[in-house]
Amino acid sequence: MWVVPSIAAVVAGLFAGMLLRQWITRPRPPQLAWAIAMLMFAAASAAAAAGVANGWTPFEFKVYWALGAVLNVAFLAGGEVMLLFRRSWVVWATSLVLVFATAYTVSVLSAADVHQAFLSDQLPLGRDVFGAGTPAHRAAQLVAYPAYVMLLLGTLWSAWMMRGRPDLRDRFIGTLAIAIGATIVAGGAAFAATGLVVGFFATLVVGIVVMFWGFLRASRRVERPVATSAA
Repeated sequence: MWVVPSIAAVVAGLFAGMLLRQWITRPRPPQLAWAIAMLMFAAASAAAAAGVANGWTPFEFKVYWALGAVLNVAFLAGGEVMLLFRRSWVVWATSLVLVFATAYTVSVLSAADVHQAFLSDQLPLGRDVFGAGTPAHRAAQLVAYPAYVMLLLGTLWSAWMMRGRPDLRDRFIGTLAIAIGATIVAGGAAFAATGLVVGFFATLVVGIVVMFWGFLRASRRVERPVATSAA
């Protein structure tokens, strides 16, 4: 079972590497935010692989919960906001929100008590490990849920604005694929809640692969139609 999240970690790492290369070549805030999100996804998947393979430790579960269940989607959504609204004050405001969300998550999880009996499960649930309704458990609801809605709406809006443009077909399809991939990953929570570990880890791999493919498709060079003058 540990192989599946390991694959997700490798794919997310490759995804992050490509985004970082883009950012180094042409520094733009969305690429950096998405690269951080993919690094978080890779680290969370690696923590899950280690937990399944060797038994969960409190540290591994907190890394998995913080980077996978809480902050990952927030940075994806933050990058989407920066892409849609390219004003400098929007970038700064979004960055401050992400810094605050990160500080809040780290603070809450650092102080959280862990019910270690539940760490013996193959895939522990946050409500069991931290206790239902505790700040550590609710961090996902407070940060990740609104961020997912923002990410989905922003991505769909971007795709809608590109509809009917043959020159932007690849970008349109790629943007939709990114939204679909994020939704697949989010849907994995349903498998986790019902104890279907295979289904949960499968959504990690399928979701990140679909997002990666969408990114590659959206990143293709746009061929602008060449205007011809009348004879």
